[in-house]
Amino acid sequence: MEQSLQNTAVIFIDIINDFNFERGERLLKHTKEILPHLKKLKRYAKDNKVPVIYVNDHYGLWQADYNKLINHCKNENSQEIIEEMQPDHDDYFLIKPKHSAFFQTPLESLLIELGKTNLILAGIAGDICILFTAKDAYMYEYSLRVPENCIASNEKKGNEYSLYLMRSVMDAKTDTI
Repeated sequence: MEQSLQNTAVIFIDIINDFNFERGERLLKHTKEILPHLKKLKRYAKDNKVPVIYVNDHYGLWQADYNKLINHCKNENSQEIIEEMQPDHDDYFLIKPKHSAFFQTPLESLLIELGKTNLILAGIAGDICILFTAKDAYMYEYSLRVPENCIASNEKKGNEYSLYLMRSVMDAKTDTI
């Protein structure tokens, strides 16, 4: 995991989630499988003073207050994931209107302000929001790492194909944590 940590930020995408949508139960199952790795990545970031940035869907609330979003999304399905992965007081938290963490958000400005050029992407869904974020990050010329055991999608095949695209098209490192 040692790649110039001084210039690195960890971005968790859509971790605060209610899983109340078509095939949400499959995404929930796959997210629970990666939860130990997400926790390890967050612990690694904290131990090495790497900024942690959460970028999350707004669920129609349009409030960049993660406590409001947690209250809205927390249910018996999502409770374990939210409790284990909710932002800490010193983490950054942004909301997004669409799939990419860059689209109409201040993420790029924040990364410039922090002086970060290496991104580690993690979260859900790998074949949608992670993939779209990786595409934008690549176009903005960030170096990318997307640990394959830190992203989940509704379907395993979709997750594998998105990792293939990120690796082959966006030059992302897709090893494991």
